[in-house]
Amino acid sequence: MRIRYHQPIPNFFKIENPINPLNSISDDVLNELNQLINEKDFFNASFSRLSEEFKNEWGIDWDNIIILKYKMSDDILTMEPSREKCVLEDKEFQEFGKKAFEIADYLRQKGFRADLIHPLDDAVSLRAIAMQSNDCIITRSNMCMFKEALNVGFFMIETSIENLPFKSENDMQWVEDFCSACGVCVDRCPENAFDEEGKFQRKLCTAHKEGCSKCVLLCPFYKRGYDKVKKRYERKQGVL
Repeated sequence: MRIRYHQPIPNFFKIENPINPLNSISDDVLNELNQLINEKDFFNASFSRLSEEFKNEWGIDWDNIIILKYKMSDDILTMEPSREKCVLEDKEFQEFGKKAFEIADYLRQKGFRADLIHPLDDAVSLRAIAMQSNDCIITRSNMCMFKEALNVGFFMIETSIENLPFKSENDMQWVEDFCSACGVCVDRCPENAFDEEGKFQRKLCTAHKEGCSKCVLLCPFYKRGYDKVKKRYERKQGVL
């Protein structure tokens, strides 16, 4: 069982799932959905289509996933680890969780099945589902990073919609090579949460019980942003 500072989110659904859910979304409704996602202060959405192999591995029957991404507060992130910080992080988590229910209700109203995947469920890795979107990468510090920011939180909706704009390839794979040569998170981790080979050891990390954010604050992707880091990397590789 993972140690967490987040509390369970109440069920905020106001609309029942349709008996015969639709499986195709029009461009107009997809645009409306994206607009609503932005209005609820999420960055945007990524989309995962889960393979049969993945579903068998995790023992699930979900097919299509909408990933709602939000930026975790810089003001909270830069606080020193404390109980107060953990409380504020959970408050932010709860607020976006309620908004995720509202987006799922919108989809139900439009005739689609939409269920919020329990964000604290240990039965399946949400990061593994996120990786199925081909829209993120796992950094050396064990963060699930999207291009929008390193400090991204997310909620997921399992849906009947089969024609979402899924990506077939991941163009962020270069980050693994960059991380292997960087190592600032390894060298400056206050809890020494990496082994001798530089591999992350979750049991030693205090992020989820004390709110430590050191590896995020030191990371070039947080300090400079994805695009600037990529351009510098490509220059060194002779790509540009």
